[in-house]
Amino acid sequence: MNSPLGRLRVIGYIEGTSFLLLLGIAMPLKYYFNIPQPVTVIGWLHGLFFVLYLLAVAHVTIVHRWSLLRLLGAVAASILPFGPFVLDARLRKEA
Repeated sequence: MNSPLGRLRVIGYIEGTSFLLLLGIAMPLKYYFNIPQPVTVIGWLHGLFFVLYLLAVAHVTIVHRWSLLRLLGAVAASILPFGPFVLDARLRKEA
C-alpha cells in the first residue's frame, strides 16, 4: 500500500463501507427505533474517512496527473452509495 493508488483504494473501501453502515444500519436504528447513538459514532467515523478519501484523491490527482473530469468522478463516487467500490473496480481494471 505504498503507492498513492493503493492507498486510495484502501481508503475508498473503508469510506464506502462506513457510508453503507451509516445508511443501512445506523440511520434506520435512529429513525425507526429511536436509537441515535450509532449515527453519532458511525457518522463521526464516516466523516473522518470521507476527509481521508478526499485527501487521497487529491494526492493521486497530483501524482498521476489526473484530468479534472477524472477528479470530479472520484469525488462524485464518494457521495454515491457503492461509488467507491465502482471506482476501485475501474482502477483495478486499469492497473
